[in-house]
Amino acid sequence: MRTFGSGDTPITATGVTADDGGWRIERTDAGAVPLFEVPLPGVERTILTYRARMKASDVKGKAYLEMWVRVPGRGEFFARGLAQPLQGSSGWATYEIPFFLSEKGVRADLVKLNVAFEGGGTVWIKDVELLKAGLRS
Repeated sequence: MRTFGSGDTPITATGVTADDGGWRIERTDAGAVPLFEVPLPGVERTILTYRARMKASDVKGKAYLEMWVRVPGRGEFFARGLAQPLQGSSGWATYEIPFFLSEKGVRADLVKLNVAFEGGGTVWIKDVELLKAGLRS
C-alpha cells in the first residue's frame, strides 16, 4: 500500500535524523514519535499491517511500533507492538503490528505510524511499510 524510505521526510524533526538507510530516533523520556501519516480513501473490511526493521541502543523500558487509525464519526483507534518490543540494545530485526478493520460499513480515512517509548534511548528504523489485506466474508 505504501513504503517509506530515506527519500521520505518524517513528521517529527526533533530527535529524528536520517541514518543507515532509514532514521535514528533519540528520546530522553517517554512518549510517541510520529513518523508518517497515510490517507486512506474509504478503506473498510481489511487488515492494515505496520511493518519495519528496527534496532535499539540503551532503550529504557520498552520501545515499539504504534499505529493509530482514524474512523470518521467514531474517533481514533490504536494497535501497539507491546508483544514484540525493543529493550536495551539489539541488532536489526523485523517488527510488525496488525489492525483489524472488520466491521462492515466502518471506513477508516487516515493511519498514523509512530514509534513509542516507555523511557529514553535510541531506535533506528528503516524499510517502513503500511500493508493492506482484504478480510474474507
